[in-house]
Amino acid sequence: MDILSKKYIENNNIPSEIKLGNTNDMPVKVMQFGEGNFLRAFVDWMINKINNDGLFNGKVAVIQPLDRGLSDMINAQDGLYTLYLRGIENGVVKVSKEIITCIKECINPYSDWAKTLEYATSSDLRFVISNTTEAGIEYKDEEYTPGICQNTFPAKLCAVLFERFKAFCGDKAKGLIIIPCELIDRNGDNLKNCVLKYAKSWGLGAEFEAWIENACPFMNTLVDRIVPGYPRDEIEALTAEQKYKDNIVDTGEIFHFWVIEGDKKYSEEIPFHKAGLNVLWTDNMEPYRTRKVRILNGAHTMTVLAAHLAGLETVGDCMNDEDISNFMKKGIFEEIIPTFDLPEEEKLMFAEAVLERFANPFIKHLLLSISLNSVSKFKVRVLPSVKEYIARLGKLPTRTTFALSALIRFYKGTEIENSKLLGNIDGNKYDICDKPDVIEFFAEINSKYANDNKALVHAVLSNCDFWDEDLSAIEGFEDKVLEYYDMIENNGVRVSVKKL
Repeated sequence: MDILSKKYIENNNIPSEIKLGNTNDMPVKVMQFGEGNFLRAFVDWMINKINNDGLFNGKVAVIQPLDRGLSDMINAQDGLYTLYLRGIENGVVKVSKEIITCIKECINPYSDWAKTLEYATSSDLRFVISNTTEAGIEYKDEEYTPGICQNTFPAKLCAVLFERFKAFCGDKAKGLIIIPCELIDRNGDNLKNCVLKYAKSWGLGAEFEAWIENACPFMNTLVDRIVPGYPRDEIEALTAEQKYKDNIVDTGEIFHFWVIEGDKKYSEEIPFHKAGLNVLWTDNMEPYRTRKVRILNGAHTMTVLAAHLAGLETVGDCMNDEDISNFMKKGIFEEIIPTFDLPEEEKLMFAEAVLERFANPFIKHLLLSISLNSVSKFKVRVLPSVKEYIARLGKLPTRTTFALSALIRFYKGTEIENSKLLGNIDGNKYDICDKPDVIEFFAEINSKYANDNKALVHAVLSNCDFWDEDLSAIEGFEDKVLEYYDMIENNGVRVSVKKL
């Protein structure tokens, strides 16, 4: 079977249900650090859309962040790949299939730094977009090596910007708009700080530093789309349907949302909004970050540990289980939504969309995968809702408090194996994955207080290393967590959830 390529689509009929993107030649306007599934199913899909609608007329040059990656596979297909977006929208199952055509080529900078700099110094280039994982935006001491690829992403970006600065003699009009998508708070600010630190440590000059400050705006962003990526379990059936081979097929959900914090004037240069895409430019992204963390991430963390203890396996199972589904919905609408400020309609619409996303039959999201590092997740995602609920309503919330009791029960284990705490519910063993200090703490207190639930609960709530405060000091909170913990131990999670 032939592989997807420009030659293939010129000489063969693509199945009618698969949309073919704009195949016209266009200048490269975007340099993208990262060739992974997320950017290809999110940003590149959006760029494809505005190209199709005649709003952008720009291609993407992808830079592989590491010395090993997908560049050979991407280039073998001339940058083309098939994207499947599948999910539930307004109660209706939807599937879209499209060949994405906006990638010009993918460069391995470790073997072809000169090609990277060729794009970096092009007068057509305007944007830098990145997703190099959460660990990608970091500063590590390294020497400046002109003509050779640097190691960290911020160091690479600093070198790219310096070459552009020199090529255009510091012309402010030739600065680049930097839009990182890494999943860290204030990603643009952090990336800019790292780049400036390299510029200073390498002695590249005050004029270059000023050019970065004044000519290269760095945006803070929030991205939201679940991207399962390569559909390994379905690839044979999809290949037969496509009638061509595609080694970099990508999949994602229908829902998408991108918040970009920065000057809205730049939105006219990359006009996602004009194509009807859910991209919001704002001068303050914090309300939207709070909305996502509290509702989407918070609903996960509030529910998954109890759901696992009730015998469920996936988020989809939760949505199909009446008890757990009701628990989640009441937690979202009665205890999370009232705790932060945004227009009520916006919060409710987002919550309804989240529930549809959780019910997506095309995504198998394992509860145990979500359970990773649940202690720190509870602190960031759920605890703020608990505290704000108390502050605003003057009483303890029910489900989000119960969630902490379920967390303590989920972490019940005394044996550590391969850096994981071994849990057990009704004879079914499971791995508890967290940081070493968390694992060791629970192993110790579960052994020490095996027959003393009150002492066990107090030890967890009073651990300031976990919560940055003593939660046992919140009036009535410890008693309620203990009450729910005893209920789980005596009756099981399912009966306990029903009683709530």
